[in-house]
Amino acid sequence: MEISVIIPVYNKTTYIGRCLKSIFSQDFPSFEVIAVDDGSTDASGKMCDQWAETEPRLHVYHIPNSGVTAARRYGLEHSQGRYVMFVDADDRLMSGALKAMYDTIQETDADEVISPYDDQYGNRHDSGWRGWIDTEPLIRDLLATRNSFCVLWGIIFKRELLDGCLGAPREIVEREDSLMQIKCLMKQPKVFFVNDSAYLHYEDMPNDRIEDLEMIRIYDEELRKTLQPQWELYCSTFVGHQIKVYEKFIDKKQFNVLDAYYRPLRKQLDKSIPFADRLAILLPPRISYFFVHYYKLLRKHLLKGN
Repeated sequence: MEISVIIPVYNKTTYIGRCLKSIFSQDFPSFEVIAVDDGSTDASGKMCDQWAETEPRLHVYHIPNSGVTAARRYGLEHSQGRYVMFVDADDRLMSGALKAMYDTIQETDADEVISPYDDQYGNRHDSGWRGWIDTEPLIRDLLATRNSFCVLWGIIFKRELLDGCLGAPREIVEREDSLMQIKCLMKQPKVFFVNDSAYLHYEDMPNDRIEDLEMIRIYDEELRKTLQPQWELYCSTFVGHQIKVYEKFIDKKQFNVLDAYYRPLRKQLDKSIPFADRLAILLPPRISYFFVHYYKLLRKHLLKGN
């Protein structure tokens, strides 16, 4: 078995059919699909079972709700492929994606191959990177929450690279993809970027995930432990990451988080932190809100314009 495609599934009846169709339409001879029903309360699991009745390459597992990272880990443990790709249940693979990504990882002997991706609005999301890329700028990009490249989906991994990288605590319900990828990149893998999109990502999909301050504390601690072997290199970027998350709280008018958690960041600022981010953490939260909120609106407007 060459490729295992792992799909965590939670309440995706509207989307799982088109997702599976896009995968089983691939022109590649040696792959399996592992669908992990993560305690869905709708008919998602049943729909997967129905597909498996006529598609022998599909293996469906039902587990108590444990979170997306645990579902991916369970899928990995029950897969057999030399290489692994992750697909979200509300997304699709592009035509020919498996063959193109497999051919590239075979030709380059990379540890992971990353493609651009498209969204349902016809936009291509492309970091501009091509060929071999060092891991340091990728980690810094993820810490800055810029997400200029595919974090988890739109990537083919060598199986062994994923060992030990799917251990995020259950409480983490946001940016778990970034955390997993940072754990992979801390191993200093060989990373190769390709030209063509392999993945169609549906943006603005509804979800019931709540990003609260307790989750952020747990996330930061897990991220800090992950970065520890190169802490001096990434310390300032980690502080910048915390400020970016703080700005998201401020944009939602959750002003209490400064005193509850973020005030110590004011003592950790240096010139490596962009001026706008330093200003956001130094100003009183209710004043920072106007800068943060309207900057985000302007940036969203400019992105739509492009």
